[in-house]
Amino acid sequence: MRYWDECGNFFRETRRHFHKTGALLPSSRFLARALASELRKRRDLGSSAPKPCRILEVGPGTGSVTREILKQLHPGDRLDAVELNSRFAALLKRRLAKEWLFHFHCDQVQVIHSAVEELPGEAVYDFIVSGLPLNNFSVSQVREIFRVYERLLKPGGTLTYYEYVLIRQLKTPFVGRRERRRLYRVGRIVGDYIRDYQIRRQKVLINVPPAIVRHLHLKPDEAAAGRPKQLVIAGSGSAR
Repeated sequence: MRYWDECGNFFRETRRHFHKTGALLPSSRFLARALASELRKRRDLGSSAPKPCRILEVGPGTGSVTREILKQLHPGDRLDAVELNSRFAALLKRRLAKEWLFHFHCDQVQVIHSAVEELPGEAVYDFIVSGLPLNNFSVSQVREIFRVYERLLKPGGTLTYYEYVLIRQLKTPFVGRRERRRLYRVGRIVGDYIRDYQIRRQKVLINVPPAIVRHLHLKPDEAAAGRPKQLVIAGSGSAR
């Protein structure tokens, strides 16, 4: 799918459901690569045949991040893409049927039309990549989403998500008291997880708007203990 076709599909759904999409354009390839970077690290570690893993993508939308995840799949890996929007879910299934990269990995991918809160199981996934617009949700929804991620993630697994740079701070002066309080409380919840579990973050400047990608170990294993935190600037160099 061409990028501008992807933008058109995304924008039409944004007009209908901005609260749930939270953006005007799909993720840039720089943001998508940052979101898939923990998967790419398996290859960078030098293992030609890494252990098969389970991956959950939450809110794949039109599939801009899904495409980058597919590039990192190894034989035996499984990707579950859970999407609440029925049109986006149908679009992903069409891409799996028609587009070469998507079709090549179609036997490894399951599109699930559901809310992530409804997924069953515990310690299911090695990687969770989330595209949910947390700043658009209620305080209780944000709290529940993180609880679900904790339930679904394996010990030592990685949660990766993004938020737009300074979005809460930029919105606060232009909204009422109730909305300011909601944004503040969402920020407190997210901030607590960042403080306790973040292992790495990346600034992605080439995106509309610029974003920060955060990588968290919600259930750190012993190997992850004491790992230094890092800041990486993404999208400021040439494309790979």
